[in-house]
Amino acid sequence: MGKVYIVGAGPGDPELLTVKALKVLRKADVILYDELVGDEIKELLRTTKAELIDVGKRAGRHKMKQDEINELMVRLAKEGKIVVRLKGGDPFVFGRGGEELEYLAENGIPFEIVPGITSAIAVPAYAGIPITHRKFDPAVVFVTGREWRERLNWKALANLNATIVILMGISNLKNIVRRLIENGKNPKTPVAIIERGCSRDQRVLVSDLEKVVEIAEKEKVKAPAIIVVGDVVRLREKLARFLQNLKDFDHADVDCRDDRSR
Repeated sequence: MGKVYIVGAGPGDPELLTVKALKVLRKADVILYDELVGDEIKELLRTTKAELIDVGKRAGRHKMKQDEINELMVRLAKEGKIVVRLKGGDPFVFGRGGEELEYLAENGIPFEIVPGITSAIAVPAYAGIPITHRKFDPAVVFVTGREWRERLNWKALANLNATIVILMGISNLKNIVRRLIENGKNPKTPVAIIERGCSRDQRVLVSDLEKVVEIAEKEKVKAPAIIVVGDVVRLREKLARFLQNLKDFDHADVDCRDDRSR
């Protein structure tokens, strides 16, 4: 019997891959990786001895269905192989890692978990937005942009004094903004959209809630992108010019607020 490692690849910057994750990748026989692990990490995978299988999970475009991935992990482990299931960010922050663990446990497959740095924290940080700060909201809420129906209490979310970090929400941005404002969120609340965060192609757009859809459409924002809603976004104006994370960082900024002092 082999073993399956559920591994978080981090937000895309290969230097944010954990030491443990790198050790596991180097001893793997097979690596099943998602599209969003990042191009530089994909290059790193090619330096390992492992067989590489692109399972291609990305918004609306899956090379393999989740059930097929689950079955493949079990089959490979039963063949005695060391299998790494490599997922972008952290496996358990909207990454279906929990579902995969359930399937492995149901089939008697031993597994180990290697957490990753979630994009929900790292991407705003690379954009100069610390998601908590004592001068601003005392809580953070992580929300998926894909499952919005009746499962989410919009009234509670809109009125909670918390920074809202939305993953996978660009395709549903118009509905997200509408529901937040309808349920009481101040239309002047600062919003940042960070496109392709933690990569050299990172782009940051800052706006107000009421105008962010118009700006995103004008700038043709595409996934992957993280959306941050809250007053803490104001810190970016003070911090961004000093950031050293990425080359030519400030050249990709779009600040579309009418009054930056607001």
